[in-house]
Amino acid sequence: MTPIDIARLGVERVLALGADSADALVSEAVSLSTSCRLGKMEDVERAESRDLGLRALIGRRQAFVSGNGVTEESVNALAERVVAMAQMAPEDPYCGLADPALLMTNPDDMLALDLDDSHEPEMAELQEQALATEATARAVDGITNSEGAGAGWARGTTGLVTSHGFNASYTTSSWSLSCAVLGGEGDAMERDYASHSARHGADLDSPAEIGARAAERTLQRLNPQKINSQKAPVIFDTRISASLLGHFSAAISGTAIARGTSFLKDKMDTKVFADGITIIDDPRRPRGLRSVAFDGEGLAAEKLTPVTDGILQSWFLDSATGRQLDLPSNGRAARGIGGPPAPSATNLYMLPGTQTPEELMAAIGTGFFATELIGMGVNGVTGDYSRGAAGFWIENGKLAYPVSEVTIAGNLKDMFSHLTPASDLEFRRGVNAPTLLVEEMTLAGL
Repeated sequence: MTPIDIARLGVERVLALGADSADALVSEAVSLSTSCRLGKMEDVERAESRDLGLRALIGRRQAFVSGNGVTEESVNALAERVVAMAQMAPEDPYCGLADPALLMTNPDDMLALDLDDSHEPEMAELQEQALATEATARAVDGITNSEGAGAGWARGTTGLVTSHGFNASYTTSSWSLSCAVLGGEGDAMERDYASHSARHGADLDSPAEIGARAAERTLQRLNPQKINSQKAPVIFDTRISASLLGHFSAAISGTAIARGTSFLKDKMDTKVFADGITIIDDPRRPRGLRSVAFDGEGLAAEKLTPVTDGILQSWFLDSATGRQLDLPSNGRAARGIGGPPAPSATNLYMLPGTQTPEELMAAIGTGFFATELIGMGVNGVTGDYSRGAAGFWIENGKLAYPVSEVTIAGNLKDMFSHLTPASDLEFRRGVNAPTLLVEEMTLAGL
């Protein structure tokens, strides 16, 4: 049976056993991965899976079950179990399938996303990529050890069937390449890495690019210094700047807003970012790492602009949180096999500014350029922010020397309102932001 056949069968069985409505999410995937260290292969792995998640709704009660290795017999068993669970579940006034008027109606739109690379590599091809990547990095003078390199490929199909008429699936592929190496000797060794992921193999950075970037970053970190505790501007490199968008995304999740657990819960239609800041969520970006043909409830996923000129304009909503907030879903439901839909961002990004990173550094004169963040000291209720960091000290508008063992602290509300984006936006991840300048943060060092 195809993934959609399995999902249809699951919905039919759940309804036949007495549920008022139902849906089924099915996932079928295959992946290859390999890694090497010091020029020798360390492991190879191939994984295949087929998983089914069923939801049964009886009145205002709902339940979920999931299973793998799906057969007709196992689908029958899952259906019996989920209906029995729904009969005993507590009532949830907001549960239910999505509004049928909002369901995706044109499956042909999925083809324009171009999410599946038809080429399936042999394991030898991935091994060659991993070995070449590490060899490039290790050949650079000053690199003294390696944590290894890895290459991977995967293809997966996601299908959704609902009892009120939705029936569709789509397939995605992914390629990845990474390398981490060390430089220096003894107690003066430093480590850094480089990686890249893409939907199509043709879009993936080459082994030479990944290896050279990993070595360069490692050597730049040698002989780090400590800095005194102080207040100073902080520039977030593109490797970590998207983490600030991640905190913003969590703060405008319909779940956090409905529960009153977000520091932005009362900020709709008010300025939360600096003038000129625009943030976009685009689930339909061709070859995007988080592009989706439809959301976890079957809704057509369209571009959304949560922030325009610094003003907050929307939450991320699925059907349940929309009902809680008396708003329609905006197609942001994400879903795993074994649980309910929940609101989430897709291809989230911040539009670039007009200044280059070098011009931002020249403008502040002195400050901290962060390239790595450590730990997760972020309070989503208050916005308090405190994380370990490493990077470079800026003097006279230029990078002066590497810095380690720093804690940077502030509050996300203040950071957002005093933030300047550079002009170097690139779409390399699921969430993307240019280099970002925060005008002032507290730095804890010596």
